[in-house]
Amino acid sequence: MITVEEHLSRILGTVRPLPVREVPLLESRGTLLAADVTATLAVPPFDNSAMDGFAVRCADVEHASAERPVTLTVIGDIPAGARELPAVAAGEAARIMTGAPMPPGADGVVKVEDTDQAAGPAGGRELPSAVRIVAPARERIRRRGEDLDPGDPVLRAGIFIGPRAIAAAASTGHAVLPVRPRPRVGVLATGDELTDPGLTPGPGQIPDSNSVLLLSLLEVLGATPVPMGRVGDEPAELQSLLSTRLGEIDALITTGGVSAGTYDVVKEVLSERGGVEFVAVAMQPGKPQGFGELSDGERTVPIFCLPGNPVSVFVSVMVLVTPALEVLSGWTDGGPPEPFLVDAVAAEGWRCPPGRRQYLPVTLEIPEAGDAADEVGRDVGEELLRVRPVSGSGSHLVASLARAEALAVIESDVEQIEPGDAVRVMMVP
Repeated sequence: MITVEEHLSRILGTVRPLPVREVPLLESRGTLLAADVTATLAVPPFDNSAMDGFAVRCADVEHASAERPVTLTVIGDIPAGARELPAVAAGEAARIMTGAPMPPGADGVVKVEDTDQAAGPAGGRELPSAVRIVAPARERIRRRGEDLDPGDPVLRAGIFIGPRAIAAAASTGHAVLPVRPRPRVGVLATGDELTDPGLTPGPGQIPDSNSVLLLSLLEVLGATPVPMGRVGDEPAELQSLLSTRLGEIDALITTGGVSAGTYDVVKEVLSERGGVEFVAVAMQPGKPQGFGELSDGERTVPIFCLPGNPVSVFVSVMVLVTPALEVLSGWTDGGPPEPFLVDAVAAEGWRCPPGRRQYLPVTLEIPEAGDAADEVGRDVGEELLRVRPVSGSGSHLVASLARAEALAVIESDVEQIEPGDAVRVMMVP
């Protein structure tokens, strides 16, 4: 039996970041930017009005007031997106909307509230022949390149691409971005006993919960899940799939068939094929594991062979697969992961498996003022969370997984947790 660190070291020593790829803006969300991005357009791309009003020559309305309004002839209308712009001469004005380009001759904007059109023209969009102005014009112009000039830096390599970064890229002329793409992870469940969720299982059958668990979990973790269906316990089915579909994915996860049973098809097929090592890892749940690489002659992808029990699948992904996804996505360089663990205290005791690191599904309780010592037998401080096992530690107890809010991580040399003991917990999605 090997330690979690030993198995994880082999995994991280094998996987490599995916090649940089240019993807459309909307596909870039949640990925890592692979190169600096500079503006190809000025922002704003032209001088434009900062508000609705009238574009004028400032000198014409320099002394305008409510007592001495200035009347100007309205020569045209300039909505946002206008391409033909009227030239504004002395004594003239053009109605202009926010974001519309400034017309030639105009050097200021009178906001609509400072005119007799403040309530809107009586005819809706009808253009007035003249406008009375009761206040001087101000510039109220967003100048071309005020935000960015062509060549200015917009986004730095290595950032997480979110909605704001996508908007900045679009505003500066980009339709695609160079990214470390989301890894496409195939999900393959095995076993004759599996049936589709929602159907009434026949004799000896159970719903396939592992596939939906993995497909939804991988999406939360930033990967692109690729459903690859199910295969039964017949080796030829698995061999055929592995020979034809590796080109669709960057990694593969299988569930079931990795123990020592007669019908453990994954272990049987991949042991014959080579490239995958099956080991016992000192962890509970998730002891039987397989990892290696598969090749179809054109490309090679890592494969994670997980146990078939749902809690084992979930824990294995959080502990062993997630660090590999971070490498594939370019988030880390493959060094030893540093899982984020939160200090907590046990609200009740439980047994731990000797010689194996335990990942126990637990619920979290926030102690209220004055009761921190009541339940655990000693004053642990109000700032510490209390954890309570949701049920037993069996890897088949899927109901416990549904109620869990975290995993208590107990080292292999601990055989008993007592109420009040300090523990560390891994937060999970």
